[in-house]
Amino acid sequence: MVELFLSAFLEELFDQLASPELLKFARREGLRKQLDKWGETMERIREVLDDAEEKQQTKKTVKAWLDDLRDLAYDVEDILDEFATEAFQCKLMAGESQASASMVGNLVPACCTCLTPSVVKIKFRLGSKIEKINTRFNDLVTQKDQLNLKENVGPRPNKRRERPPSTSVVTEGHIHGREEVIGAVLRLLFCEKHSDALNKVPNVIPIVGMGGIGKTTLAQLVYNDKKVESFFDLKAWACVSEDFDVVAITKTILQSLTSENCDGKDLNWLQVRLKEKLLGKRFLVILDDVWNKNYNDWTLLRAPFEAGAQGSSIIVTTRNQGVSSLMRNKEVEPFQLELLSNDACLSIFSQHALDARDFSAYPDLKDIGEELVRRCKGLPLAVKTIAGVLRSKQEDRSEWEKVLNSKIWDIPEERSGIAPALMLSYHNLPSHLKRCFAYCSILSKDYEFEEKQVVLLAVLLAVSLAFFWEGTKYLQVKTLRN
Repeated sequence: MVELFLSAFLEELFDQLASPELLKFARREGLRKQLDKWGETMERIREVLDDAEEKQQTKKTVKAWLDDLRDLAYDVEDILDEFATEAFQCKLMAGESQASASMVGNLVPACCTCLTPSVVKIKFRLGSKIEKINTRFNDLVTQKDQLNLKENVGPRPNKRRERPPSTSVVTEGHIHGREEVIGAVLRLLFCEKHSDALNKVPNVIPIVGMGGIGKTTLAQLVYNDKKVESFFDLKAWACVSEDFDVVAITKTILQSLTSENCDGKDLNWLQVRLKEKLLGKRFLVILDDVWNKNYNDWTLLRAPFEAGAQGSSIIVTTRNQGVSSLMRNKEVEPFQLELLSNDACLSIFSQHALDARDFSAYPDLKDIGEELVRRCKGLPLAVKTIAGVLRSKQEDRSEWEKVLNSKIWDIPEERSGIAPALMLSYHNLPSHLKRCFAYCSILSKDYEFEEKQVVLLAVLLAVSLAFFWEGTKYLQVKTLRN
């Protein structure tokens, strides 16, 4: 994924090349023409990056070219840092010299302080590096032409896309192709004449399926159903994810039910308070995205919920059958979500790409839309992602064809580790957000962060902040999820 944000890295180098202090140093040392030449070469390379980033998925020679470019970009950054350090040192020495010179009649020019033997030695070393970088730049330009990389003909994106913040409240009034499953879950929740085996409190209902198949969306629709609102006395939602922290989960649920500030409270206090709140009440709790297979952790978390009234339920969404078997009541079969039918996927696609129920108003796009949906292989998240990419291009068949003909579709999913449809969404981001997104991926899944915290981390890691300021509003407070 490193190659995919090279364009953003080049933007940083352009910023460094334009630094007033660096340019002043370069003029004095006779390096200004050299820096201008590097800038011109990088501009030529930048124009073919979009094409290279796509072709590198299927052509090893292009991938190798991008690897070489990445390594060269890092080396250019290093030597620019050395230039900047030299410029700063000369500025300090000049200041000290001026102070001393004023005491002896200003006999020694300040500029002469940079002509010490140590500085001359450093310049000689940098001169050797400059020649090597020039040679590597020339090689990359030659290879660029041999690889037949095409220049970007359209304007380069320089504005971020506005996207609404995510929310646990469902924004869609209907989930295509899951009507029967939703009905079955609701019937199980509302069934008051359970067998003795099902009279256990709480009744645990697992929803199982692969990532992106719609487990969370289904749970949200159930959670927000009007009949559910009136049937249960209390409701709470907790996103669990990979870190099954009993204290954190209990605190989230309790705060959802009571709006109390539970900071600093230990597990005993939290569980006693939660048990008091649930006592004799019929409740519904959603535990979303559970990965934990530790039975002891689950029994510890579950203990306060046993105080609820008959008919209380916990819905668990998970990708793992083992988690489902561990948490469910043995008499309740998990709801296994399968891939959606092609018709259901077409409905999702037309809704999000065209804001329409079907292609009747866009007959010239129907054949491309149907093929794109087929390639998503029944995965609703992939369908919605591709639809989002094309939503702003409803009148442009050529843009739809460009997505359809992308080389990314040719990458085996087992090799890339991500569905091609989702990779296309990443590829379609502006360059500055690609690098921002890739940098943020070092944070653990579901870690909630403030933008300023990430900027401080960037400072500690010596990462340029330019791309963060572009994405400041884009970040805000957000939960990272796969």
